[in-house]
This record gives sequence, C-alpha cells and structure tokens, in this order.
Amino acid sequence: MASINTQTLFEELFFAPTEDMVREIIDEHQEIFRDEHWHPLGGDENFFGIVRGQQSNPIAAIVEKVTNSIDALLMKKCYEVGIDPKAFDAPRNMEEALQKFFVDHKKWDLQSTRRKQAEEIQIIADGPPKNTSVIIYDNGEGQRPEDFENTFLSLVRGNKIDIHFVQGKYNMGGSGALLFCGKERYQLIGSKRFDNLGPFGFTLVRQRKIGSSQDAKRHSHFEYLKIDGDVPSFESADMDLKLFGRKFKTGTIIKMYSYQFPPGYAGFAQDLNQSLNEFLFEPVLPILTVDKKERYPNNKVLELDLFGLKRRLEEDKNDYVDSSFSEEYEDELFSKAKISCYVFKPKLSGRDAKKTKDIIRERFFKNDMSVMFSVNGQIHGHFTSEFITRTLKFNLLKDSLLIHVDCTGMKPDFREELFMSDRDALRKVMRQCNCEGFWEKSFARVVLRK
Repeated sequence: MASINTQTLFEELFFAPTEDMVREIIDEHQEIFRDEHWHPLGGDENFFGIVRGQQSNPIAAIVEKVTNSIDALLMKKCYEVGIDPKAFDAPRNMEEALQKFFVDHKKWDLQSTRRKQAEEIQIIADGPPKNTSVIIYDNGEGQRPEDFENTFLSLVRGNKIDIHFVQGKYNMGGSGALLFCGKERYQLIGSKRFDNLGPFGFTLVRQRKIGSSQDAKRHSHFEYLKIDGDVPSFESADMDLKLFGRKFKTGTIIKMYSYQFPPGYAGFAQDLNQSLNEFLFEPVLPILTVDKKERYPNNKVLELDLFGLKRRLEEDKNDYVDSSFSEEYEDELFSKAKISCYVFKPKLSGRDAKKTKDIIRERFFKNDMSVMFSVNGQIHGHFTSEFITRTLKFNLLKDSLLIHVDCTGMKPDFREELFMSDRDALRKVMRQCNCEGFWEKSFARVVLRK
C-alpha cells in the first residue's frame, strides 16, 4: 500500500460530485479497485437483505445517519470527561447526557449560539441540483482505520446496545441510505479518531450487482474497499473538505453520491431542512444544513440550522398554531407516554383558507405525517391524516391537526412491539393500550374549543 498515494485517492473520490465521476475514478485506477480488494459489508454477502429491510423513505435514511452523528458527539463528550460510555456512572439517557456534557444548552434558544453548536453536525449538498450528492459531517468520536470493520462496516453487532444515552443499537439503521445512493450505491466513509492519534482512514462502499460477479450469484450484495488487506489510510493534518466554517480535523465524514430524493426536493436550506425537522421532532443537538452558491445562485438562504419540529411549533405558535395541549398518559401495559396535540389556524393573516392550508401543509406536513411516534426526539412511526378521519372521526381537523406521541418513557419491550415494520402492527398495539380512546376524549376538548 506504500506505493499508492491514498490521500490523493481519497480526495479524488471525495471531490467527485456524482456517481458517474466515481465510476470514472474506479475505471482509471483498476489496479486499486480490482476484485480481490472488495469485501462483503458486514462480513457476509447474505446480509444484503438486512440492508434492504431498513428505511423505505430516503429522508428517513438520512435521519439515521444524522442520529449516528448525534450519538458520535455524545460518545466523544463522554470519553473527554474520562467516563466509559458503558460504565455505571455514564448517563442513563439522552436528556441526562445533554445536561452533563452540554451545560450551556439552554442558550441554544439564541440563534447565534445554536448556529455555533449546529456546525458540529453538517449536512452539505454537492453536485448539480438535479443529481445531488449528500455529505454528512460530524465532529464526534471518529474511528481508527483498524476499527472500521467493527463499526461503520458491520451489521447487527449491537455495538451500542449497552450504552443508554445513545439512539442506535445494532449498527443497522445507517446502512439503509445505501439503497438511495444512485444506481451504483456508492458511499464514501472517512474518519479520524477524536484524540487525533493515528491516521485518517477511508473506504468506498458499493453494490455488487448480480451480472457483475465473476461467478453466478442469485442476489447482489454490498461490499467495501480494502487495499492489500487494510482499510486505506494516511497521516493527515487539517483538511479543507469545504465544510462550513471549518476544516476537517477529526470526526467522521460520509458522502452519498447521486442521492435519490423524493420528487420536488430542491435546496437543502428549505426543502430538506423542513423535512428533517419533521423526522427529528425534538433532537438533542441542533444540526446545520448547507447548500452551495453554485447550485442555487439566486438563493439568499444557503445555510440553516434545524432543531426539530417541536421547537418550530413553539416558536411559530403565534403565526400558525391556534391551540395546543399536552398530557401524560400512564398504563400498566406500557408505562408512560406523553401526547401533544397542535391545531393550526384555519386562516393566516392576509391569506384565504386554501392558501393557508397549502402553507401549513408545506411547512409542517411535508412527509404526510399527522400522527408521529418518537423516541428520544426521533420519529419511529407515523400515521397519515387518514387516521384523523377514519379512526378518530374528526373530518374537519384532517388538514389542521398534528399529534405527537413521545414514547421515550414506554417499557422497552412494549416499544419493540409498537415499532414493528408495518402500520397494522402499530394499530394493533395501540388498541391493546387503549390509546385511541384516550385520544378521542382529548380531541373532544379541541373540538369544543373550535
């Protein structure tokens, strides 16, 4: 590997704007990217089904990456104060970690202090507007090259299962974004440990299609690059990777090429930011979305922090929300849940009813989630407005009611049953705990107010 300039290779891959350019780099360096240098993701070609079984929504898949970044920052803070994240004296939940590691977090209500913290996790657009690639950076714990295969490149290892203050557990959710990385599923991963000891490591992940295998395969699989048995690496000082307001020192940076966004998505600071705010209803840390002037020369808002839909609802209450309330609900079956309801105004100032409906739909229901179920601020399941009309029978509130159910305080075993992969299972578990009856009584109050 000494004869290969790995830093140049990384930079060529990182600054490639689209998957077509990555393919050209691979074709140009066939000696580096020969077949024996590719290894199955998770150590098993049969794990392809696990990757395919993750998120069916490309925005939800990005959220999993962001959640990993939040975990990485919390882990770094824990190490920096000399605590083993798995030890008894480590925080027992995310809220405790926030209080312990970010003593000034209440100042994040101020735009300037929130923006500074948000720069620690950045979601950056690259490539042309119609063929956008996504870069996700975090100034978190980072990984050493020799640890990649047990962290970034592993599946179902359960690396975080004994750490109580992070969201992830099984090293699975972050792989779901691969399905939306263009046609070739290219994803570049680079990282350096937060202590700045050791080199910067990187690898490229791709999908090996059935037709491209030398021997007959019944299914394709995902694979990653190693060179002569090692994850490629190089000694690095500060690197200019076009991050917002900083150079890359340590942490992790991931690039997903030619990402397949839903129709109608344009600038990161507007469409993606609003969408992520819904999936991250109340994230523990703020995040920064960054677009580029060359992509949208006339866009005056290219960087925008996001801090969850809940905070937007609270900040915008005078403009959009007519009434709201929250109640704690306890049941022996599932323990505790907090349910919050927001009813939007039928008419905004200077707008008619139709225009008001369109504005509220765009700003608060971009992903058609009228009933949201979250754990630690991240949405894990939802129902559309159909639930409002068919189950709750509140037809007049179909387009103006948003419900949030905080499931963080539920029993872990109950949560696992609640968030099975299909909505029928979600409805079944809800009936068991009589949540629907509770909501109907709560909504009666809203109807009386209206």
